[in-house]
Amino acid sequence: MQRVAQFEKVSFNQFDKDFKDTYGDQYDVNAVYESIKLPKRATSGSAGYDFYAPVDIELKAGETAKIPTGIRVKILDNWVLKVYPRSGLGFKFRLQLNNTVGIIDSDYYGSSNEGHIFIKITNDTNEGKTVSVKAGEGFAQGIFVEYGITFDDEASEKRDGGFGSTTKKN
Repeated sequence: MQRVAQFEKVSFNQFDKDFKDTYGDQYDVNAVYESIKLPKRATSGSAGYDFYAPVDIELKAGETAKIPTGIRVKILDNWVLKVYPRSGLGFKFRLQLNNTVGIIDSDYYGSSNEGHIFIKITNDTNEGKTVSVKAGEGFAQGIFVEYGITFDDEASEKRDGGFGSTTKKN
């Protein structure tokens, strides 16, 4: 296996800002930050690195949650991290990412928000089921994929931001 990336926590200051933007003051942010687990594979044959819920998440049918994971990732050039819901949650509850597949580019790591990975999920069940994920349980998974570019590619811009930041200049 080729080793292509390293997960890290974002700084406490970045997490505090982003977490409070999502959840307000209903949690002890210090305790949540200290409990953040870096993504890891469950078995030696797993392709996906599990992302763990920083707090309890409960979504009734049709509800959405934006999860600040507290995680960033340093990735080698020509690799990308693709994020999906955990297979079991997708199968049992139709849990879906709002952007269908999260794409974490290698240059996101150096962004002004430290490359903080957010995962926005929706319980898209058509059976009225409620999704419950306890703090510390896996709810999404990321898979590293190598990619290529075209022979005539001339991209030279630098990223500084999250969702939609690569198209803001166009």
